[in-house]
Amino acid sequence: MRYRCLFFIVLSALRFTGTNGTNATNFNECLESVKKGAWGTGKIGATDIQGNVLEDVSQAKGFTYRLCVEACGSGQEPFKWSIFSQQFSSWLLPWLALVSQLPFGPTDRLENLESVVLTVGSPMLAAYSLALTVLNGRWIARRFSKHSYPNIRNAIRVLSSLQQAPLRVTNEGALLASLIILPQNDEWWRELIEWLAHPHTWSIPAFTSIAWVVIAYIFTVIDSFKGDLAEAINANGQGVGSLWLWLLPIVIGWLQISPKCDEARVRSAVERANKIAYIATDTHPALFKERTEERAIHLAFGEEDDRGDVLRRDERITAPIYNYARFLPWVQAVEKVSEVFGAASERYHHHESVDPGIEWVAMGDRIGGHWSKPHERNRVGSVAQVDDYCSVDPHRRHTLGSRWGSNVFSRIAVASALAFMLQWVRLAQPS
Repeated sequence: MRYRCLFFIVLSALRFTGTNGTNATNFNECLESVKKGAWGTGKIGATDIQGNVLEDVSQAKGFTYRLCVEACGSGQEPFKWSIFSQQFSSWLLPWLALVSQLPFGPTDRLENLESVVLTVGSPMLAAYSLALTVLNGRWIARRFSKHSYPNIRNAIRVLSSLQQAPLRVTNEGALLASLIILPQNDEWWRELIEWLAHPHTWSIPAFTSIAWVVIAYIFTVIDSFKGDLAEAINANGQGVGSLWLWLLPIVIGWLQISPKCDEARVRSAVERANKIAYIATDTHPALFKERTEERAIHLAFGEEDDRGDVLRRDERITAPIYNYARFLPWVQAVEKVSEVFGAASERYHHHESVDPGIEWVAMGDRIGGHWSKPHERNRVGSVAQVDDYCSVDPHRRHTLGSRWGSNVFSRIAVASALAFMLQWVRLAQPS
C-alpha cells in the first residue's frame, strides 16, 4: 500500500511538472490581449482590482471566469521551477522547519509521521488537544487542592505528566490505597517525578525556527504594502504565510507545556518506579513485585492489541495530538486517585490512624494552619485496614460528579471553542 501511494505521488508530480507544454496558459499575455481589445470592448467581463466590471477594457486588472475561459482557455500556467524554488525557500520552507518543533514521542517512526500529517491536516484537532491538555492541568490542580495528605503535589505532577500515555489505575487488593497511604511509597512518588522529568523543550533551534517564521511573515506583509498588489500577489508569499500562521500558536503552546511524550522514557520511568512500590499485607509492607504482577498505576501499552481492540489505538500513541483520545480514560483514572486521597484526607483531619490500635501521634510542625503530614506510625496497617481507611461511601461517590468525571463537558466545550476560534482566524486570513 505504501508503494502504491509513493507511485501515485511521483505520477502526480510528473504530471504537475509536465504542464510546461504548448497547451499551457500565460495569464499575463491573456490579460494584455483583453486590454488591447482583442476580445471586444465595453462590458465584456474585464474587471478592476475589486472585481467590478469595467467599460474601458484598457484599465482591466482582471476578468470574469467566463471571459477567462473564453480568452485564455481552461488550462493552467506552465510550471516554472525558478519561481517555485524562490517562493518555496523564502515562504514555505520556514513553516516546514517549524513543523519539526512539534512534539513527537512514539517509538514507531510511521506513527510520528502520522502525527505530523494529522497536525498539519487538521489544525482544529491540534488546537483542541492542546487546549484540553492545558485545561486538564488546571482542573487537576483544583481537584486535588481540597485534599490534605502527603504526596498530593507529587500526585498532581505525576498525573499531569502522564496525559500523553494510556494511564490505568486500579485499587483491587488495596493496591492504590497502599501506594498512597504507606510511608514507604513516598519514595515512589519522588522517584517517578524525577524519572519523568524531561529537559525543557525550549531551545536555540526552536527559538530560531520561530524567529525565522515571524521575520519572514513580517517581510511578506511589508512587501504587500510596498509593491503593486495586483502584480505581486502570486510572488510575495502572503497567501502561504497566512495559510500557515495557525501553526505558530500550536508550536509555542506545546513548547511551553513541554509534554512528557517520549514513549520509551515514560514507559521506563513507570516500570522503574513500580519496582520500588510497596503493598500492605497482613503482617508488614512488601514490594509489589514480591506479591503480585498487578500494579496500582501502570500504562496500557499493547493491551488493546492483545485483545484486538483497534478502536483505542490512538490512545496508546504518545504524540500529544492524540490527547483527545486519552481524555476520558485519563479523567477517570485521576478521579480514582482523587477519591482515595479524599478518603485518606478526611480520616487524617479526624486524626484517625490506619491501624485503630495505634494512638494518634501529634506532629510538632504546622504549615499554613494545618499539620504538614501525619506521623509514619499513623500510616501503617494491615491490607484490610489500609483498604478500609481509603474506602469511599457509595452514596457519597454518586455525589462526586458524573460517571465521566467532574467538569468534563465544560472543558470539552471550552477546548472546542478555542479550536473553532483558531480555525476561523485561519480562514479569515487574506490569501
